[in-house]
Amino acid sequence: MSGVRTVVHLLRHGEVHNPSEILYGRLPGFRLSEHGRNQAEIVAKSLAETDIVAVHASPLQRAQETAAPVAAAHDLQVVTDEGLIEADNRFEGKTVSVGGGALRVPRYWPLLRDPFTPSWGEPYLQIAHRMLAAVHRARMAAEGHEAVCISHQLPIWTLRRFVTGQRLWHDPRRRQCSLASLTSLVFTGTELTQLRYSEPAGASEPGQTGA
Repeated sequence: MSGVRTVVHLLRHGEVHNPSEILYGRLPGFRLSEHGRNQAEIVAKSLAETDIVAVHASPLQRAQETAAPVAAAHDLQVVTDEGLIEADNRFEGKTVSVGGGALRVPRYWPLLRDPFTPSWGEPYLQIAHRMLAAVHRARMAAEGHEAVCISHQLPIWTLRRFVTGQRLWHDPRRRQCSLASLTSLVFTGTELTQLRYSEPAGASEPGQTGA
């Protein structure tokens, strides 16, 4: 089985209903918007003819809702994997923007002291390790076929930088991980041999509201 080809698609969830424009992180109750549901359906249709035998998803509602049409198209059950969850963030529940929101409040400034770890949330290296473990669980579940893992922008982008040998700290405005995009990891046996990126539901800005 050492030369078996397996593909694990990392699917970012669709647009979220977030009229207050807060950083919702791991907070419960954040569902897909109508546009986000449409994005999930578009991705499901784009994957309908692929050899998907496993669908794994973050436990958060927006990821589960994005996973549902993909799983239904292949008559599969969604497997919840905690390793795919959104990154922990101490600004969760607050409005955050460059030069605005919680970032203007002095009592929060100590959280910004170390952007390289980062000091305001889950360490990048920890994110990369748990995501890579989740990907390999999906790879083993789908060996010789394809799997889809539904996750979130920062975890997907952090893993992509990790597996391509780039530093993990980065400018969030330069992430290539649109809503409902696919970052596809191709394995030969256990070795990652190719990485592909596509936007079946169209492009979105990294900081778009509802992301």
